[in-house]
Amino acid sequence: MSELTVSRHFVEAALIGAQKAGFDTRTILRDAGISPDLLKIEMARVSSTQYSRLMQATWNVMEDEFMGLGPRRCRTGTFATMCALVIDCPNLEAVYRQAYDFCRLFEPMVSMKLEVDDKAARLVTVIEGDIDDPMYFFRESILVIWHRLGSWLIGQPVELLKAEFNYPRPPHGDEYRHIFHCPLSFEARETALTFDKRFLQAPVIRDKPEMRQFLKTSPADLLSRPDESNTFTGRIRALIGRDFTRSLPDFEWIATELHTSPQTLRRRLKQENTSFQEIKDLLRRDMAIYYLSRPDLPINDIAFRVGFTEPSTFHRAFKKWTGVTPGAYREGERGQLPD
Repeated sequence: MSELTVSRHFVEAALIGAQKAGFDTRTILRDAGISPDLLKIEMARVSSTQYSRLMQATWNVMEDEFMGLGPRRCRTGTFATMCALVIDCPNLEAVYRQAYDFCRLFEPMVSMKLEVDDKAARLVTVIEGDIDDPMYFFRESILVIWHRLGSWLIGQPVELLKAEFNYPRPPHGDEYRHIFHCPLSFEARETALTFDKRFLQAPVIRDKPEMRQFLKTSPADLLSRPDESNTFTGRIRALIGRDFTRSLPDFEWIATELHTSPQTLRRRLKQENTSFQEIKDLLRRDMAIYYLSRPDLPINDIAFRVGFTEPSTFHRAFKKWTGVTPGAYREGERGQLPD
């Protein structure tokens, strides 16, 4: 049904390299099932399926997994080759060390280096040479892909303690709250992810047939479909469900189901950079965007399906979420917005 959605910012950021190289980005968008008109809406969002297709289409047309943003061309198939090497590693520590050694074979190198001390492990971004990454997408992608690949290999999300960035907080920095689910630090000495070192000993549980299936859509899926199953945010989303036509569970019931106190749950959500109200609002937003892509559904019916008894209240909420009315958003998806 409805999926987590991806901000318009990341759609435009993913296409910057292709645009500069002279590729027809409107064709790439259409191949991904995204109307170019939708990007006229500043706060528009696309589905994770559309975003995954966009990434794959961009890699294929450019034959560059760095999408023109890195210090060199990275031929398609490089990521798959690295995955073929690490699938035989015994645990996560071996995965990250093997992956780093693989990346060292290329000049200039783009990788993440594992550092371990008595308390924690860090993955530190290593980028040699000059990059053309004005919207920070290249650097963000490296963090996300390495983190989520490791999580997939061991069959559990690697819970982050901190995410650091060696650049100022970007205009889209609020999106980072929902990507990393941990405290964020900008203008840091290095760009890095910190996590409990106990994860390093987690065994790799995937096999080669699973890896072959995984590579049919990755690393695009790693960027478009975050695994929230081990976060309180994801567990609350699962408990709320998708049926907003009935009364939603209250916070105290949610806390009981998660075997914690309301006070502790509020604190944990704050650590994950969110709140119970925001989780409900974003679920409603993503469901509304999904339903608007179905031309057979009247907007008033959509309002009811996402939990609004009055269509006017839904219109106001949707405009707050996206900057436009549901009708204008639907026109953008159909490619019928006026110039």
